[in-house]
Amino acid sequence: MTLSQLITQAYAEDIPKGDLTTDNLGLAACSGDARLVAKEDLVLAGRALFVGCVKHVCPDMVLRWQFDDGDFILDQQTVCWLKGDLLTLLKAERVALNFLGHLSGIATLTRCFAQAVSDTECKILDTRKTTPLLREYEKAAVRAGGGHNHRMNLSDAVLIKENHIRASGGLERAVRAIKRHANNAAIEVECSNLDEVALSVSLGVERILLDNMNNAKIAEARAKIPPFIQVEASGNMRLERVGEVARLGVDFISVGALTHSAPCADFSLLFEWPHKN
Repeated sequence: MTLSQLITQAYAEDIPKGDLTTDNLGLAACSGDARLVAKEDLVLAGRALFVGCVKHVCPDMVLRWQFDDGDFILDQQTVCWLKGDLLTLLKAERVALNFLGHLSGIATLTRCFAQAVSDTECKILDTRKTTPLLREYEKAAVRAGGGHNHRMNLSDAVLIKENHIRASGGLERAVRAIKRHANNAAIEVECSNLDEVALSVSLGVERILLDNMNNAKIAEARAKIPPFIQVEASGNMRLERVGEVARLGVDFISVGALTHSAPCADFSLLFEWPHKN
């Protein structure tokens, strides 16, 4: 879905037949200023969506940004100045803030995870646990927060998981089938125990995902995997734990919570209404 299509559908949902309140105040156009203000410390993401939303409803609105995506912003700092018809801006406000808050929340949470492993070579990855039709923007928000993207979709990379193994009649059969049919694609295998790790190593896969293992098991598995095979850890990767896991020598930690559980970042759009005589 393109940016324009996404925004059009968002406003079709929010303003299907006009703004019943604003449209019936009986007021003429009201030119003035507004400020987008951070209401907490946060990492900005979703700037293009915010601009697109405002311009969709208020094409003549002028926006002057003080920060870029990926910038860390302090509570009460002004993020953007807006100038134009404030009554029209009222109609654009909620959808624009919903997108900006959601994506900045993802970037802010990702920054916390990235900082927790910053003393290691480990990279924080997202997953496909994204909001339908928002994946492109949510994964961009992960990058803005200092994280990295796992595969974008099922067409992007091979990842053999538990149900693939069961459907194939075993791990070895699944790996050999992929090698026959997937045109030399790199293979990642999700392993839930050390026997699967040893078998994956013997089959020459490119990456092993250690799924829902405790730290002791991760350390034991890591010792069995040669350095030319990448190692990813996933499952129950809380913020307070990822630093410990990273220091066990894994290359990646994937965290579904980055996109499915990030709190919405708090912004306000403050209007400076002209005084009436």
